Amino acid sequence: MDGLALIEAFGDFKEDKNISKIDLMAIIEDSLKTLLRKRFDSDDHFDVIVNPDKGDFQIFLNKEIVEDEMSEDDDLEIEISEAKKIDPTFEIGDDFSVEIPIEQLGRRSILTLKQILATKLQEHNNAVLYDQFRDKIGEIVIGEVHHIRHKHVILLDDEENEFILPKENQIPSDFFKKGESIRAIVESVDFKGSKPQIIVSRTAPRFLEKLLEMEIPEIQDGTIILKKVVRIPGEKAKIAVDAYDDRIDPVGACVGVKGSRIHGVVRELKNENIDVIQWSKNPEIMVKRALGNITINKIEINEETNYALVYTPVEEISRVIGKQGQNIRLASWLSGYDIDVYRETSEDDDVELREFAGTEEGDIEQWIIDEFRKVGLNTAKSVLDKETDALVNLTDLEEETIEEVKRILKEELED
Repeated sequence: MDGLALIEAFGDFKEDKNISKIDLMAIIEDSLKTLLRKRFDSDDHFDVIVNPDKGDFQIFLNKEIVEDEMSEDDDLEIEISEAKKIDPTFEIGDDFSVEIPIEQLGRRSILTLKQILATKLQEHNNAVLYDQFRDKIGEIVIGEVHHIRHKHVILLDDEENEFILPKENQIPSDFFKKGESIRAIVESVDFKGSKPQIIVSRTAPRFLEKLLEMEIPEIQDGTIILKKVVRIPGEKAKIAVDAYDDRIDPVGACVGVKGSRIHGVVRELKNENIDVIQWSKNPEIMVKRALGNITINKIEINEETNYALVYTPVEEISRVIGKQGQNIRLASWLSGYDIDVYRETSEDDDVELREFAGTEEGDIEQWIIDEFRKVGLNTAKSVLDKETDALVNLTDLEEETIEEVKRILKEELED
């Protein structure tokens, strides 16, 4: 196999992997030098010339011209009489170069060269792939579901590049079928062994940001600014937006008429509830907007500790906190303040005694509650309104027990 045929043997690889002629020639030169080091322990005495225009290469062995019968290594030295047969002008000490045909290295060396070339071509492709997707971190990619495994899903894009979508990066309600086309964001690219491993995610806040950019032109062109995005994947998300132009309603532009613009994003996120609010530099306004359309009587802000205490009516407590604490948690993330809520009670507010039943610290044992209920005392205030002496006479409870119960009830109503 001559040099040209050897290069052409890798033509398909070049076309498939989109390797430039220059890169391919550089890989061939490096591969030839690697072979020479394996064959002769060193490539110091060899010159390798690769011609990208002609698509061939040449290997030259450089020898030193020595006196007759003084050659100690025929691979590195040539006697003067032999050199003069080729060129009478040669002198002792001159360099003598002779071309080494690839065939002269032997069939085994050619097979070794092909293996080296294949390895280096693959290394080149891996490096190109790594650089390509390192530049795409934070960008959306589309892949087809190729394999579904217990801990991750493997996706392939149109160029057969492999993405890994771990279980923890999937929305809880995600359900994939083989061959389905899905979107995700490139989260990280690292080498696993010699091959790049591309990790994608559907749970990152950045995924929601990029979906919004795709659906809302004003975000893409910079008219509307995404100030912050927080989410509990598959459950609820909050986004704060602002606009350079005061005449633009950033919230209305993001939501669209009857939610038309945000609907596509919600559908992609498996019906994740998305609240859109307008950003404010004022901490009180920002905390209030982050909590949503809820009645708030007062907000106390501590900017040094990033703490916000929100005063709200009793009936609003469940809405402030939200399902499994989602609303107050997201509002804290969005506003940057650790939000606590204080329940304001009116004179008419009261709490049933049965709500205090339990055996933990701060609870009241059930048998004590039963003693109060026997005499018609069913709420906290009904007990607190009675004098301790009267309660001793009405029940079988001791004075110390009644005083402890009153303390617990009073603290709860104050809170």
